[in-house]
Amino acid sequence: MTLPEIPYNPFITIFERQKNAFHKAPCLSYASRLTLLKNLRRILIKHSDDMAQAISADFGHRSTDETRLLEIFPSLETIRYVTTHLEKWMKPERRRVSRWFIPGRAMIIKQPLGVVGIITPWNYPLYLAMVPLVYALAAGNRVMIKMSENIPRFGGLFAALIGQYFPEEQISVINGGPDIGKAFSNLPFNHLLFTGSTAVGRMVMKAAGENLTPLTLELGGKSPAVIGPDFPVGKAAERIMFGKSINAGQTCIAPDYVLLPENKVLAFVDASRKEIAKSYPEIWENPDYSSIINHHHYLRLKSYLQDAIDQGASIVDLNPEKTLSGPGSRKIAPLLILGTKPSMKVVQEEIFGPFLPVIPYQSLDEAIEYINRRPKPLALYYFDYNRKRIKRILSETLSGGVTINDSIFHIGQNDLPFGGVGASGIGHYHGKEGFETFSRKKGVFLQSRWNPIFLLRPPYRGRKWIKWLIDFMSQSAKPSG
Repeated sequence: MTLPEIPYNPFITIFERQKNAFHKAPCLSYASRLTLLKNLRRILIKHSDDMAQAISADFGHRSTDETRLLEIFPSLETIRYVTTHLEKWMKPERRRVSRWFIPGRAMIIKQPLGVVGIITPWNYPLYLAMVPLVYALAAGNRVMIKMSENIPRFGGLFAALIGQYFPEEQISVINGGPDIGKAFSNLPFNHLLFTGSTAVGRMVMKAAGENLTPLTLELGGKSPAVIGPDFPVGKAAERIMFGKSINAGQTCIAPDYVLLPENKVLAFVDASRKEIAKSYPEIWENPDYSSIINHHHYLRLKSYLQDAIDQGASIVDLNPEKTLSGPGSRKIAPLLILGTKPSMKVVQEEIFGPFLPVIPYQSLDEAIEYINRRPKPLALYYFDYNRKRIKRILSETLSGGVTINDSIFHIGQNDLPFGGVGASGIGHYHGKEGFETFSRKKGVFLQSRWNPIFLLRPPYRGRKWIKWLIDFMSQSAKPSG
């Protein structure tokens, strides 16, 4: 019998070093984990300017203030939150014991999984590498991180900084293209977290399945923003356009389209135009407004826009300059798309850019049905002060997360789990759930020195009281009433 040839994996040496290091120290102490998290904090504080500049260079331009607000600050806040709660999370949890096993005890202990793999996207390369890293280290694991090939400057800097503060057997950062990513996802990790597109997520899931690797997928999808019947349109436009315009719409939880009462479409257009004029009075030379990450995605967005125009959509420019920047720049101004059709790419595909289709509805029932006919989104935003309607939206739609009366901010609540559902993802992290994602919750029963279980051991024949006892136990297990 000839065994199949196992393809060479360039990262197996690093993986084996981390695996061996884990076996030598399988349960890091609370103090050791705190030290790891404090070193991450040092990197963020000491090198924040360098990281923001590197990210901006990779994008062609991205606001360094935006990077501080949306990546560096929330990463620091995550470390603060985790270090505050870590000692409590690490403690065994007492659980109830069945009355038939008293005075035994039951508990759950949390153990590290081993070596965790993290595959990061390009849109928020620091935050989406740092936050899962924080939770994986807090749970006591070793970590390997694959950075996106679309951010080579930041990827190189991040690898150098991690190498400066951590040994390779604790954290290793790997850069490279799709072939490198494929080899990385083929490693037999004890857990693998991927953040990125649904198409690549399918490939990562298939690779993980070959090793029976537990998987967390953070994908995307078309996240709706729904404006209730009597919510102030100006306030909704202000908050929706903020969530849509940061990072030029290149955010996995950005509002992807708006559903609103049909008699409020023109008011929403006017309010959105005023909001963009206030936030970004100019686009091309504005240091606050980001570029599209690369030429490929710039052309993709242009093709989406042309497809909508060709099919009869109305394009509403929200700033006085032309929509597309000139040669040498990859900036695209925010715009609204009216008169959409189901066949348009902006309706079918996740946009991941500053285009916002506006879709009118006649009743909230119609809006809910529109959402539920489509793949489950990563996020949903609903604007309303009516509690009954809010409850309907929360109970009758299914999404990864929800923000009411604003956009994107549920991701900033450290005590809430974050993740998708269905096509938008599998599993979650952040909060206590993030610690548990990278831990094995092991159930433990501790038998007492004296216990009545011996009464139920064989032999059963000839012991009539055994039958009576089993009948009594079975009767008591029936629900009352």
